[in-house]
Amino acid sequence: MPDIIEDDLVQPFQIDSFELRGRLVRLGPLVDQILTRHNYPEPVAELLGEAIVLAVALARALKYEGVFTLQTKGDGPVKLMVADVTTAGAVRGYAQVDQARLAQVIAAGAAAAQGPVPRLLGAGYLALTVDQGEHTERYQGIVELQGASLVECVHHYFRQSEQVEAGLKVAVARVAGSWRAGCLMIERLPEEDRHTSEDADEGWRRAMILMSSSTSKELVDPALSPERLLYRLFHEEGVRAYRKRKLAAECRCSRGRVETMLRALDKDDVRDMTVEGQILVTCEFCSAVYAFAADEVAALAAD
Repeated sequence: MPDIIEDDLVQPFQIDSFELRGRLVRLGPLVDQILTRHNYPEPVAELLGEAIVLAVALARALKYEGVFTLQTKGDGPVKLMVADVTTAGAVRGYAQVDQARLAQVIAAGAAAAQGPVPRLLGAGYLALTVDQGEHTERYQGIVELQGASLVECVHHYFRQSEQVEAGLKVAVARVAGSWRAGCLMIERLPEEDRHTSEDADEGWRRAMILMSSSTSKELVDPALSPERLLYRLFHEEGVRAYRKRKLAAECRCSRGRVETMLRALDKDDVRDMTVEGQILVTCEFCSAVYAFAADEVAALAAD
């Protein structure tokens, strides 16, 4: 009998015998809405889906109040990619694509063996940012794009930072015509929370083996509940699941934010943006269009 479908959530869990904690992220309508809104070509949609589900998993590993952002910038056809998550669970993402270069890469075909990062992102960097507001210091970690996939780039970040010992497995796929994404993340507890044990390293290795035994189909299967998947993987080790946290595809754009941005521009730039007496601003994330009429444009220019 199939489980009740549960989507767009984070399922925290803990494996006491190994002194490990983790998260299982399951995205359905949320990621499908974001990816189909811009009609991205399939390779770009899959890569952005990976960025979104990774951002959610990484954000939930931190204690913060604000916005967590995963961003890539490279010299490939996908020049910029951004996925961010608020503490309340609002998720958004977009990719900036050079369509002509992307068409060339897709037509080449043979280079697919390189993996999506070198093919689509090229050389560049991965940035992880925590922004808790204007009166707090913003934290940002930056690392070179190094690896065939985004997961490999994040693992490279972990190795460079030496602050987190974690493993990740990600899947993004179409199921019955709709995009779905899933992610398993396991990390060791901070040293101060661990009990010294000869078996700690062996437990970590076993947990990584068990996590890697999960299939991409299982990670995105809408008929397989998070609890059942965790039980299937870790029941012999004594896994405990905690309260789920819901997520939603929500953009933070607003007319007031756009107006603030326009007021910060030079008045000549505002005039250059004016066409037939009005300014149209389109949000890159959600495609919402904000129109400012002639009298509003004049007020902005005066300011």
